Amino acid sequence: MKNYTVDKIRNVAFLGHGGSGKTTLTESLLYTTKVTKRMGKVDDGNTVSDYDKEEINRKFSIGASVVPIEWQDHKYNFLDTPGYFDFVGDVFSALRVSGGAVILIDALSGIEVGTEKAWNFTEKREMPKIIFINKMDKENVSYVKLIKELKDTFGKKIAPFCIPIGDGVDFNGFVNVVDEIGRVFNGTECVDAPIPEDMLPRVKPIRDMLIEAVAESDEELMMKYFEGEAFTTAEIHEGLRKGVISGEIVPVLVGSAEKRIGIHTLMNMIFDYMPTPMEIKEGVYKGVEPNTEAEIERKVSDEDPLSALVFKTMVDPFVGKISIFKVYSGVMKKDIEVLNANKDEKEKIGSLFLLRGKEQLECDRVVAGDIGATAKLQYTETGDTLCEKDHPIKYAGINLPKPALFLAVEPKSKGDEEKINASLHRLIDEDPSFCIERNIETKQTLIGGQGTMQIQVITSKLKNIFSVEVVLEDPKVAYREAIKGVATVQGKHKKQSGGAGQFGDIHVKFEPTSEPFVFEEKIFGGSVPRQYIPAVEKGLQESCEKGILAGFPVVNLKATLLDGSYHPVDSSEMAFKLAAHQAFKKGMEMAQPVLLEPMMHVEIYVPDEFMGDIMGDMNRRRGRILGMEQDEMGYQKVIAEAPQSEMFIYATDLRSMTQARGWFSMKVDRYEEVPMQIAVKVIEQSKKDHEK
Repeated sequence: MKNYTVDKIRNVAFLGHGGSGKTTLTESLLYTTKVTKRMGKVDDGNTVSDYDKEEINRKFSIGASVVPIEWQDHKYNFLDTPGYFDFVGDVFSALRVSGGAVILIDALSGIEVGTEKAWNFTEKREMPKIIFINKMDKENVSYVKLIKELKDTFGKKIAPFCIPIGDGVDFNGFVNVVDEIGRVFNGTECVDAPIPEDMLPRVKPIRDMLIEAVAESDEELMMKYFEGEAFTTAEIHEGLRKGVISGEIVPVLVGSAEKRIGIHTLMNMIFDYMPTPMEIKEGVYKGVEPNTEAEIERKVSDEDPLSALVFKTMVDPFVGKISIFKVYSGVMKKDIEVLNANKDEKEKIGSLFLLRGKEQLECDRVVAGDIGATAKLQYTETGDTLCEKDHPIKYAGINLPKPALFLAVEPKSKGDEEKINASLHRLIDEDPSFCIERNIETKQTLIGGQGTMQIQVITSKLKNIFSVEVVLEDPKVAYREAIKGVATVQGKHKKQSGGAGQFGDIHVKFEPTSEPFVFEEKIFGGSVPRQYIPAVEKGLQESCEKGILAGFPVVNLKATLLDGSYHPVDSSEMAFKLAAHQAFKKGMEMAQPVLLEPMMHVEIYVPDEFMGDIMGDMNRRRGRILGMEQDEMGYQKVIAEAPQSEMFIYATDLRSMTQARGWFSMKVDRYEEVPMQIAVKVIEQSKKDHEK
């Protein structure tokens, strides 16, 4: 593949609900441009962009794939993204390096949750987009109904650029309203054709609307419009281009990826209306100087110093780690040394290639605005910046969603713990949207992801790639124990059976406090010698590691050493430490011990219509609604708190309650007393676990 100048390059992400046809569209583009000799099918597992074993087995995309295509002396880097919400991390990575997006809609299903999310993702990033209504050849499809639905949902930005010739099974082409030409499917491909006479009354009002939008894009054109002068084709394209790039116009195209209807028009319009890399952010990317954090800029130009962002990592069992990057400025070349600005480490760029799915196309350089890949970088991870050593710059990383669902992972075979840990860390290189945590208290390793499907894919990869099998379990709650009352007790350790004796005697007052642990001493007259007081404190701290109710750590405890006695010969640090253990046990029993559970601060984002369900469900989880407010995307933000034990599968339940439209984040806020009826069950279960 030859090198292209930045004005000839378009980086475009394919977005949409699962099953809308993103991968099929990619196959259609590859076949139309003669890259492949036949179109692959998702059901047959032979598509270019879905090459991972998990994708082939499950028949849907799991990761974003880069598919570069050359056509009419232009280069398109298409990024085929997953439609399943568990893999939204790769959608965010693809959007980070894309100049525009094509949102696919299944003509039969209409606007789905994935359509709304794709729209919101692009709106939030102020990204230009084209809507491609796919599968127009299916039965019971109504174009008029689809356009009305789009306008009702997304507003006046929606602009039909094409009108279908025939609906449903009679669909065999369309009218390109902008260029006033018909495109008809002849059984093999689409060819130019005159506009059918009976369609002219439908075409004119839509074209008039587009011409009006062109006039609004420029003052000179507005004057020309009012004077009744006709616009040239170039003026129409330029005016519409301004509207699309600014986000004021969203073109709607129609077609069938399976039959390759509308493919040429889509590619033409992507080139005509999507921005070049120079036109994104006005051709300037802002970063910081790694050492001083001072803001600096790079122009999207081959002449500026090299800078690139790694937006995706692939773990190949044979090749090793493959880093996929977009060059923001300068030129990436083979056999050069670059700086990883995030790690402050030098990396050697050995091989350099373009990826088309898993196929590697060797190249000697990747210019500004283009996307390339290299292998075997030692320190580099997704989100890192690569740059010239003498002109360092660091760009902001990729803002990935935080894990919402956590499950405990246990080895199926004993002794596999280390192998599991090493394998999971390699998979995180590939998918940084999930995380692993080791809970020291519960002694569990937790996998956190966006949902059950993502975690199932991870465990499947552990088995198929790294030959290690695991079992998924619900996480254990890290409870705490505390006291509600006040008690003063004696702890006495006395042993006189042969040899040297042991004697330690203390009087301790136990009471609640807001601090984790407080120790004071109020000894008068040397009833407990100074050298033994640290042993008393240490003994109490050790005892706090395991409470008397269920063996959970004790918190919010204040212990005051009031009095005691000692033996001049038999007393020792160990004796006083053991006396502290006894005092702790007695004091906890007498001071109304209680079980505490972690309370989570939860922020939930849902459309208005689901508010009742969310609030009712939160009450059932022993939660409390603290407040509500509207966010910038029109969603309701519900602020609540709920016990952690009730929130482990909330990600799955929220998705079910809101038809996958809602999302949430949560963090541990504080500990609160467990209701008695639940505490009894927790204590009984803990005792059973300790007996095993």
